[in-house]
Amino acid sequence: FPMQMPELAKCSVLMRERSRVEETIHAMQRAGAGSLQVISDFDMTLTRFAHNGKRVPTTHNILDNRLLINEDCTRKVNLLNTYYPIEIDASRSAEEKLPLMVEWWTKVHELLIEQKIRRDMLAHAVKESSAMLRDGYKVFFECLAEHQVPLLIFSAGVGDVLEEVIRQNHVFHPNIHIISNYMDFDQTGVLQAFKGQLIHTFNKREGALSHAAGLRELQGRPNVVLMGDSLGDLTMADGVSEPQNVLTIGFLNDQVEERKESYINSFDVVLVKDETLDVPNCLLVALLLKTNQQPLETMQCISNFL
Repeated sequence: FPMQMPELAKCSVLMRERSRVEETIHAMQRAGAGSLQVISDFDMTLTRFAHNGKRVPTTHNILDNRLLINEDCTRKVNLLNTYYPIEIDASRSAEEKLPLMVEWWTKVHELLIEQKIRRDMLAHAVKESSAMLRDGYKVFFECLAEHQVPLLIFSAGVGDVLEEVIRQNHVFHPNIHIISNYMDFDQTGVLQAFKGQLIHTFNKREGALSHAAGLRELQGRPNVVLMGDSLGDLTMADGVSEPQNVLTIGFLNDQVEERKESYINSFDVVLVKDETLDVPNCLLVALLLKTNQQPLETMQCISNFL
């Protein structure tokens, strides 16, 4: 097994129980593509955390653009970034963070609504931004689409912006379903509110449960590959009815030493400062092509999608 997947042997890949990971992958292989679904966070999971030493913008950050908001609003939004260290603070519990996350997201959304953002400017703002999907994203999206495996993207970001990022990268396929914070525009195309219940980092479980029944395509797919960059993302599969095998992959992008232990204890596979989708892609090739081939042939399978 290790021979098939050299990506899992890299020093940036941490596993608490390698044998359990292997068993889960084998069980998923036997069940086949028809029983698989992938659930993933978006910002800093499907998108890069950083590039050339600079942070890559999240969907909320992309809205910080002169086309959309004025300088005063930018200043106020930047002041609210003091909440980010709280979100990733390993010494605080999720319960402690919860009200502060609600406060953060609510304040940001209120500021954006005040700016009367125009729908027709979103695509331009995304194009001007330095938003980047992780290296290997084409393989990831194309592979899932080709095998008709549903990809549920569960994001505390802004759904309208998220969709535009995927669209501009030419990987918005019919197998993609998105749960996120969507903007509500009035008849003239101006932002007037955000739709539905607020989704933030630590209430994804409620969102998963409330949306699960409505997504018919996900029924009868008890095997899940779950990807996220926050411990709160682990609840995204809670809407799956009668799950059989769940394999969780955690991207540890930031504050590595402080958070390493909790990530290793929570995710099956932890990827440390890895800006690629190489490991998820390698897993997908193994699951969808049922490959028992040598590394070279496995990489050839991957290159077929490029």
